[in-house]
Amino acid sequence: MNDEQIARVAHEVNRAYCLALGDTSQVPWGEAPEWQRSSAMNGVAFHRANPNAGPDHSHNEWLREKEADGWKFGPVKDVEKKEHPCFVPYDELPTEQKAKDYLFRAVVHALTETAR
Repeated sequence: MNDEQIARVAHEVNRAYCLALGDTSQVPWGEAPEWQRSSAMNGVAFHRANPNAGPDHSHNEWLREKEADGWKFGPVKDVEKKEHPCFVPYDELPTEQKAKDYLFRAVVHALTETAR
C-alpha cells in the first residue's frame, strides 16, 4: 500500500474513534480538505521512515506541522481560527486523545507489514 492508501485507512479509523467519543467534526476521507489529507499522509511517511518512533513522536510531529501552518491552542477545534484543543505537549493530552496517536501508529505499522 502507498502512503495515501494507508493515510485513508488511518483517517477513517480516527474518524470512527472520534464518533465513538461523540466528536462529529471529522468528515470522510473523500470530503476531507487537502490540508487534513496531507497531514495524515505526512504522519504515515513519518512512521514509515521512523518505525521505532512512539505515539508521542507522532503527536510531536503533528504539533510541529500545525505550528508551522499557524495553528495554536484553542478550547474547541476551529479550522477558521486554526485553533485545536490538542495543541499541547503529549504529556498534557487526555488519555482518549493519546489513544488516537496509538491507533494511527498501529494502522501504519500493520498496513506497512501487510504490504511487504
